[in-house]
Amino acid sequence: MADDSEFQGAKPVEERHRFDEAALAGFLAARIDGFAGPLAVSQFKGGQSNPTYLLTTPQARYVLRRKPPGKLLPSAHAVDREYRVLAALHPIGFPVARPFVLCEDEAVIGTAFYVMAMVEGRIFWNGRLPDCSLEERAAIYDAMNETLARLHQIDPAAIGLADYGKPGNYFARQVARWTKQYQASETETINDMDRLIAWLPGTIPPGETSGLVHGDYRLDNMIFHPTAPRVVALLDWELSTLGDPLADFTYHLMQWVMPEAQRGGLRGADLATLGIPTLEDYVARYCARTGRDGLPQLDWYFAYNLFRLAAILQGIAGRVRDGTAASSYASEASTQVRMLAQLGAAYAYRFGGF
Repeated sequence: MADDSEFQGAKPVEERHRFDEAALAGFLAARIDGFAGPLAVSQFKGGQSNPTYLLTTPQARYVLRRKPPGKLLPSAHAVDREYRVLAALHPIGFPVARPFVLCEDEAVIGTAFYVMAMVEGRIFWNGRLPDCSLEERAAIYDAMNETLARLHQIDPAAIGLADYGKPGNYFARQVARWTKQYQASETETINDMDRLIAWLPGTIPPGETSGLVHGDYRLDNMIFHPTAPRVVALLDWELSTLGDPLADFTYHLMQWVMPEAQRGGLRGADLATLGIPTLEDYVARYCARTGRDGLPQLDWYFAYNLFRLAAILQGIAGRVRDGTAASSYASEASTQVRMLAQLGAAYAYRFGGF
């Protein structure tokens, strides 16, 4: 398990991610009320997809997210979509950073980017929350549960996002998308991935619904209040779309499936001693908040999410190969793909697959 310090905080901007800071300062001064230099730029350590920067001025701090330079997969790194969903959610009081400006003109800093407010608070990288009390752990997990349930009850049309994704067949489209992206980034043959790719499309559970989904809902994509167990900002909306909320929720449940080496996964943990709810209790809370009767086909959703996560990490491994990965830790991703595929195949087998 990597120490949190490897992911938290900012560092000097990597050479390959440098840009014209004066050009950025001029652009922002003309578009953000109260923005005035001098501007200091550093780069956040965390994040493997879109390079993320801390912008500091004498008056305020901001965050910039940009597309990485270089060769990119089609439809990836959609900072314009991130900005759009933030602009829709912030006015209704959902916990996201305030968005200030989107720039799709690559002439300014070399790639498209957006700027949002810097939200102060805590980011937890280890799901076992080793630095928290038993009572605080329970409250943090309940806050995550409540925030996701709240997101899934928002009417996308009511906040201008009726066209934020294609209607229907969400899982079929997602399996096809991640199959394509996995194969575009493939660096070795993994039999379990090939079996999942063949099995998943024909076994999708019936009764799909549609709502706003985050796409990467996990502990380290949230900022918690500096002292209270409350979510003050949900980050990294790059994969958000309209889709089945169960895809979002069951991806979030991967925390209980992963081993401790995977950022403090909960598999094998003594949850009662930690003060963390069991998988069954956590599912029951979400279902109560969203009016569901339960999740009887959870093994299928776990197989799907492990396939999807393996495909995402394979994309990071592919970017290491192509020289466009945004994190120095991205090379570790390739070693995890095979493990995730194997675990996904095991859940498919439990569901009655293969």
